[in-house]
Amino acid sequence: MLGGAQSCLTLIVTFLLALCFKSLEARENGVRTKVFLSPKIVLGAGSVANKWFYDIDFPRGHVAIKDFSAEVVDDAGNSVPLHETYLHHWVAVRYYERKGTDVSKHSQSPGLHQANFLVARNAGICNHGLIQYFGLGSETRKTATYIPDPYGIEIGNPAEIPDGYEEKWLLNVHAIDTRGAAQRLGCTECRCDLYNVTVDEYNQPLKPDYIGGLYCCYDKTQCLLKQGFESPRRNLYMRYTVKWVDWRNSISPLKIYIFDVTDTWEKSDKSKKALSTNHHCHIEYTVEACATDMNKEACVDYRRISVVMPTGGDVIYGVAHQHTGGIGSALYGEDGRVICSSTPTYGEGKEAGNEAGYIVGMSTCYPKPGSVRIADGETLYLVSNYSSAQRHTGVMGLFYILVAEPLPNTKSSMQAAVEIHGETEKSTFVWVGVLFGVGIAMAIVFVGYRKLRSPREDEYAPIVI
Repeated sequence: MLGGAQSCLTLIVTFLLALCFKSLEARENGVRTKVFLSPKIVLGAGSVANKWFYDIDFPRGHVAIKDFSAEVVDDAGNSVPLHETYLHHWVAVRYYERKGTDVSKHSQSPGLHQANFLVARNAGICNHGLIQYFGLGSETRKTATYIPDPYGIEIGNPAEIPDGYEEKWLLNVHAIDTRGAAQRLGCTECRCDLYNVTVDEYNQPLKPDYIGGLYCCYDKTQCLLKQGFESPRRNLYMRYTVKWVDWRNSISPLKIYIFDVTDTWEKSDKSKKALSTNHHCHIEYTVEACATDMNKEACVDYRRISVVMPTGGDVIYGVAHQHTGGIGSALYGEDGRVICSSTPTYGEGKEAGNEAGYIVGMSTCYPKPGSVRIADGETLYLVSNYSSAQRHTGVMGLFYILVAEPLPNTKSSMQAAVEIHGETEKSTFVWVGVLFGVGIAMAIVFVGYRKLRSPREDEYAPIVI
């Protein structure tokens, strides 16, 4: 009977622990993950695809996005290296579409002025362009994009969706097939002479001094190939992975800000009205080569602008976006403190994610909440550095930051953690219940065990803990 009591104890403990682990698993599974594929993108050697896919598969409902990553894959799901297909950029844009309409039938690029199409922009600060919520380029495979607790990017809030509209997402993918390219770097930098282009995609003539950039490598253009090179066309896809959780009040919503080193604006005065000044973000620029007699290591193109942050808060995440030749970017506060510094990682091999000569990752910043705070109306300084050992066209100097309203100072970190993780409290109760249950089970077995012993043993046996 003693053996039976011990077996009973084992079963009870096992059962209670199983319940506990099941609860923990449910808490971890609160973050849902799903992998999606874009419609196919057909590319031949030297060709360009700049596609706008409307109403893409995306999490629905009132949720918080925790992560968004992407890469280019082939028909078999294999990662495609950058030296075969260069991912110039991808962006995901949130928008509202009037119910019963289909804006994708009218235009490939976003119909920003259509009555049936409303862009749900990020928080700023550019007035034109850079409207995306998410987006990267060649660095996408090795750049961290996760959002730590208790934060998330809120989407699908019914209170924010205009009456008669529904929330949707579009994906813009700009990819360049560089197989057999006569000058691979020139093709990825969209040099106009290699594309034999003199007009933009709207058939408007290019400015005489425009030598390379987005206006020369639009959809269906063709970059110069090596003589006699042939390669079959192939189907490619954007594979994107999204992680999210159901929205709850304990999540702190984040605002997305994108700064551009090409932003040209002037503050008319020092009043608050200056915060509404139009920002003209040109997105790209040209880095001219330094003098031939200079030390190449000292050849650095240094760009710096100042911008005013309309609404401040705690910086939770930061990362820069640069192209080949980039050597780093940083965002500074008004007093010169570093808000975030982001540097590129260049590949050293041939495999996807480590392609030699390409930026395959950008370092990111995850400040401790409350440690990096921007004040309302604070002047920020953005710096973007490129090597100017040779000329680079169509480069970018963007900087993303995610900002949250400061958590209440009156709460301790422990209190905040309990409030933030709604399930944590439940999990704690589970643990307490388990321990309490185990204690009862042990007590029952112990009492039974005592009754099975002889009186003499019961009277004199020592209790060992």
